[in-house]
Amino acid sequence: MEESLSVGGARLSKTLGAGERLARRFSDHSAGLLELEVAAQIAGRWRTATMGIVFAVVPAALYLVAGLPVTGAGISIGTLVAFTALQAGIFRPVMGLLSVGVQVTASMALFSRIFEYLDLPVEVAEPDPAAARHLDPATARGELRLEGVGYRHPGADRDALTDVDLVVPAGSTVALVGSTGSGKSTLASLLTRLDDPTRGRVLLDGTDLRQLPSAERAAVVGVVSQETYLLHDTIRENLRLARPDATDEQLEQAARDAQIHDHVRSLPDGYDTVVGARGHRFSGGEQQRLALARTLLRDPQVLVLDEATSALDTRTEAAVQAALGRVGRGRTVVTIAHRLSTVRDADLVVVLDEGAVVEQGTHDDLLRRGGRYAALVAAGGVGPAAEGAPVALAA
Repeated sequence: MEESLSVGGARLSKTLGAGERLARRFSDHSAGLLELEVAAQIAGRWRTATMGIVFAVVPAALYLVAGLPVTGAGISIGTLVAFTALQAGIFRPVMGLLSVGVQVTASMALFSRIFEYLDLPVEVAEPDPAAARHLDPATARGELRLEGVGYRHPGADRDALTDVDLVVPAGSTVALVGSTGSGKSTLASLLTRLDDPTRGRVLLDGTDLRQLPSAERAAVVGVVSQETYLLHDTIRENLRLARPDATDEQLEQAARDAQIHDHVRSLPDGYDTVVGARGHRFSGGEQQRLALARTLLRDPQVLVLDEATSALDTRTEAAVQAALGRVGRGRTVVTIAHRLSTVRDADLVVVLDEGAVVEQGTHDDLLRRGGRYAALVAAGGVGPAAEGAPVALAA
């Protein structure tokens, strides 16, 4: 139902003309689920059904035997009534015990699945309180350092990152560039501790991210990814998810910095507009700007932008980049570059290839070297004068 009947699923079925096929698949799955539910309800109930039949037959048999002509002393009316009453009193607890047995069996199967999940190793764990180190967000400088970092995705046969050594000075802007699969997004996930490195360590102001409590790390490092996620709620509540105590003035300023305030004000309900499931009432670029405003509202010292402006047109992206230039003063900004203008304005350009850092330097220096970066720029068909033009750096 989530796949087929959600907004995205409905749009996909219409665009692919797969409505009839998806409806048939839904019916097949529903029929299978119905059979499974019936089987689950019947499983183990044969004992209860058998005992129910026995207890229903016994009184009839007893009355029959009591009414037969027999020699000697027969069963008195009192004995017959007492026996029947005793049997009725025993029936309820016995049936209850049988029902408990069925529930215990079902619960054990459920618990086995639950404990199987709980026994999985924790990939990103909170630090031990005794070994944890603390970082005051108000005094954080925002220097990032990677020392011999390597990472391999679970189940992968090769490393996504290999021996990455990188220093991002506090207050600088660093652009990560490279072809698809070079490890840019993986590196960004390590900087925000969505994953832990397989080897080496990632330091924030000299402290290993694995030693920082998640709440303190999140207060210093903000991330905006290419795939935005908006709750089915108002714009105001989506923004305040990052900072519940934010005032309306702070909220609107963050929206201005993300170049979305004017559009929101033009809506009939303004900031009380419901964005819809996964933000489907807004375009991709508008969703990205809302996600950017939500992160800026937190006022983090470190900003990690994972192609956060990829869905914007050139003019809007230029305005957002100008705003980021203003709010980014004094902050550390790590961005996965999407356009040449972003790369050229960066203090440091880091070129990744097959999970390794192959070049570092400014835009002009790397072009003069004529290496991997120059080849990427040439492949994009753009030159230094192509202000704001798309470039195949982060395809």
